[in-house]
Amino acid sequence: MTTALSAPVRAVVLDLGGVLVDWNPRHLYRRIFAGEEGAMERFLSTICTPEWNLELDRGRPMAEAVEELAERHPEHAASIRAYRERWVEMVAGPLPGMPELVDDLRSAGLATYILTNSPGQAFPKACRAQPFLQSFDGALVSGDLGIVKPDPAIFRALVAKFDLEPAATVFVDDVEANVSGARACGLQALLFPGAGALRQALRSAGVAVPARPRP
Repeated sequence: MTTALSAPVRAVVLDLGGVLVDWNPRHLYRRIFAGEEGAMERFLSTICTPEWNLELDRGRPMAEAVEELAERHPEHAASIRAYRERWVEMVAGPLPGMPELVDDLRSAGLATYILTNSPGQAFPKACRAQPFLQSFDGALVSGDLGIVKPDPAIFRALVAKFDLEPAATVFVDDVEANVSGARACGLQALLFPGAGALRQALRSAGVAVPARPRP
């Protein structure tokens, strides 16, 4: 899904994992499973599953969820507890070009925000590990609200919390359903095309960012 942006653009809201940073539990579990790729994939598809992770994103306390799962699967207790204790190792680092783009957006006078489906307890760890995330004007974390994208309520909460004008706000996510949800709530929205293409889309809408990241 792609679409052109229209002026004016006064604020840019970015997803965390898949847009700002490379988040994937496999970054951690490849270390834990030490080359046993099949065993790792079985663990992530049957124990610490995407559905279970969504419960954390929706606000279930991570300690409670981890201990309940460890009791059900004692043979994997250490690996399950690593989900909480070593969560930050799931973040490999910024996606190429994104710290520079965020810096340029701020220099151009735009407000910048993060809207992420993440556990409330985990997001501060990501910010400490990736200092460029601390430069944003604000963040809304699903785990703190008990609502996950693409529920319209989370986009309404975003607009209300930061007093945004939806038509002048660009939301960028790597999940098409979330992009559609944002558009349904009146925001301009893009499926993340990579830092370079996002920069060009913003320039085409009149945002005064350089054509290329600064050296």
